[in-house]
Amino acid sequence: MDVVVTGRHCEISERFREHCADKLSRLEKHDHRIIRVHVEVDSEPNPRQHDRAVHVELTAFSKGPVIRAEAAADDKMGALDLALDKMAGQMRRAADRRRVHRGRRTPASMGQSLSPERVEDLVNGNAPAADGVEERQVGPITVTGDGPLVVREKTHAASAMTLDQALYEMELVGHDFYLFVDKENERPSVVYRRRGYDYGVISLELGEAEA
Repeated sequence: MDVVVTGRHCEISERFREHCADKLSRLEKHDHRIIRVHVEVDSEPNPRQHDRAVHVELTAFSKGPVIRAEAAADDKMGALDLALDKMAGQMRRAADRRRVHRGRRTPASMGQSLSPERVEDLVNGNAPAADGVEERQVGPITVTGDGPLVVREKTHAASAMTLDQALYEMELVGHDFYLFVDKENERPSVVYRRRGYDYGVISLELGEAEA
């Protein structure tokens, strides 16, 4: 397994590179398919956040899906340990989920999780604001309360996949939701974590919307 270490706003010593290689080699017991791990260290000291001055992001490339984890601490060693623990945990949860889910469990649908009226509100973007909270329009976006308004746009290359694969990849990136195109019906869909091994799925039926 190759380990590539890069730094932004900081120097990376040979000692730290060797430390990374030694620590990250332990991931192979969780996923023997890992080919390369990219370690990105970003240091931007802030007197107000000295305990989070160093940010480390780990990206593992393997024969399967990409796995990513990140953490921040007051030094490189601490941030690396935290990110490594997160990545190992994601790998364990993904493996556990595959054992529990495959052939025996079916994710709870959106209709099972919420009332029909609530589903319609969410799909149409008509979720009611809390009592007494003002709504305002910022361009095409409705903002509830004072904000703050944070808009971040990302585009990812993707191919259609099964629901089971989407759940697996969600665990590997450590998120509570995952956007994908369902291979069975070609619908844009989002799977999200509810509790334990329970999941919900939201799908868009483009034909009905156009009609």
